[in-house]
Amino acid sequence: MSEPQPSQEHTPHQAPQRRDGPHDTIYIGKKPLMTYVTSTLIQLANQPTVTIKARGLSIGRAVDVSQITLKRMESAGYTIGDVRIGSETVQSEDGRTRNVSTIEIEIKKN
Repeated sequence: MSEPQPSQEHTPHQAPQRRDGPHDTIYIGKKPLMTYVTSTLIQLANQPTVTIKARGLSIGRAVDVSQITLKRMESAGYTIGDVRIGSETVQSEDGRTRNVSTIEIEIKKN
């Protein structure tokens, strides 16, 4: 079974919307968990806000990354900001259309 392809309505190459000044985005996939934790920690050293994004089966991993990051940065004053959930319509290669859940978790410095 192959990965579903994004429908015409969703354009994955859009630049992320920046709300509260500069921040970066970590997209969660199938790499080892600590890879994303390390990337998040590096970005937090350079940016005041980092957004962790995931969809489908990677949502649980995104929550794990955010929680491990907060535990490691406990003394530095980082907290969870906005958490946004939603769904995207994707079309698979066989032509079927389905919804895939999404999550965005913002980690910011107080």
